[in-house]
Amino acid sequence: MAVKEILLGGQDGIQVIMDAAMGNRHGVISGATGTGKTISLQILAEAYSHLGVPVFLADIKGDLSGISKPGKSHEKITERIEKIDINDFNFRPNPTVFWDIFSKQGHPVRTTISELGPLLLGHMLELNDTQTGVIYSCFKIADDQGLLLLDLKDLRSMLSWMGENAKELKADYGNISSASIGAIQRRLLVLDEQGATEFFGEPAIKLEDFCRNDFSGNGVISILDATDLTQKSPRLYAAFLLWLLSDLYETMPEVGDAEKPKLVLFFDEAHLLFENSPRVLVDKIEQIVRLIRSKGVGVYFISQSPLDIPDDVLGQLGLKIQHALRAYTPKDKKIISAVADTFRSNPKIDVEEVITELKTGEALVSVLNHDGSPTPVERILIRPPESQMGPITLEEREEIISRSPYKGRYDEDLDRESAYEILKQRAEQALSDKEEEKIKKSSSKRSRGRQSAGEAMFKSAARSIGSSLGRQIIRGIMGSLLGRR
Repeated sequence: MAVKEILLGGQDGIQVIMDAAMGNRHGVISGATGTGKTISLQILAEAYSHLGVPVFLADIKGDLSGISKPGKSHEKITERIEKIDINDFNFRPNPTVFWDIFSKQGHPVRTTISELGPLLLGHMLELNDTQTGVIYSCFKIADDQGLLLLDLKDLRSMLSWMGENAKELKADYGNISSASIGAIQRRLLVLDEQGATEFFGEPAIKLEDFCRNDFSGNGVISILDATDLTQKSPRLYAAFLLWLLSDLYETMPEVGDAEKPKLVLFFDEAHLLFENSPRVLVDKIEQIVRLIRSKGVGVYFISQSPLDIPDDVLGQLGLKIQHALRAYTPKDKKIISAVADTFRSNPKIDVEEVITELKTGEALVSVLNHDGSPTPVERILIRPPESQMGPITLEEREEIISRSPYKGRYDEDLDRESAYEILKQRAEQALSDKEEEKIKKSSSKRSRGRQSAGEAMFKSAARSIGSSLGRQIIRGIMGSLLGRR
């Protein structure tokens, strides 16, 4: 096998080899549950790593941690190696770093509310158009006020402040209804219960940490543990992957046509990225997938059916690995027919018929030639991985994490001054000013109530006028003034 090529598999004297230079033209791995999608993902990931290409992948079932350990000999593996005619097969591990949004199975992964942006945040919270508009206003007001939105408490504080000052903000930012703010706050509580608090904050993940090589030049494989994530919060999982894709596109430099990718991403359960997504978000994904290949990034979607992926995105995926599909209903047959149409035909293969006949570990495969044209579909045995199939033990995982170059870098949560702290200070200052004004007013009233000695004497004399003694004194004074007794 050539240095810049990837052997996917073969049988009956045929080998399907992928040109690594086409790795940034993306791909799709599809098939029913239990048909071999995970192994196909694994052999691609380790092949890229051996070529010096860093890999990021999401581990949905917890099966992919074995990529960090060498595989073991087995008669079925030996048999498959012989059938495919592999000459340079060696059991070996791959440099691996484990990540986990919930900080249980790997290093913490965080980003800030500001970095995620209003579009993905609105999608993650399942907001309607009006509520999404309020989120956009929230980001704009925060920018204008110089307030950082880093974590969920920043966002909550900002929304509460907007609600309290809605009348003053209306002229510049439009109507901000209390009903919309209340609905968003309730959605944030749900997100909080799903564990999203740990995802939003600092220190935020540096994307270059997903783009490393080890001392031997092998690409480091970053594995995001998503076993709990897709169950607890599938929207958070989708938002994270879309944020990752978007941020890589915005930050990575242009490389043009390179001999191999700079980074490859594997997104399992790909349907979650597009399910119930607004059209504007799907358009954004389609645009990024089309343009990110110029940054040297390859994106591979894994799903039960390639039809889970929108046509505009599916049309850009060069590598196609199709494992078995089952036709139990008329709807299933229509899906199989549609899937068959995505391949370049091979007169020797009836794709519609073969898709239902494939055994575990078999697949229909089409790759891109060096000129970018798809090859005719071939039926092959997928090559066995050189790393361990199946998960490693918890102790083995902890040992790998303990010697990771990122140990301690992201472990401690950083809570610097941001919107929550500043708005809290403003509220406390406003309360203090109000109390001070109240004290001043009270003091002023008491001051106005005090009497001088002369005023007191005069008022005392006036009160005495009402008494008989007082009248005599007054008459005496008046008589003296008038020259009478």
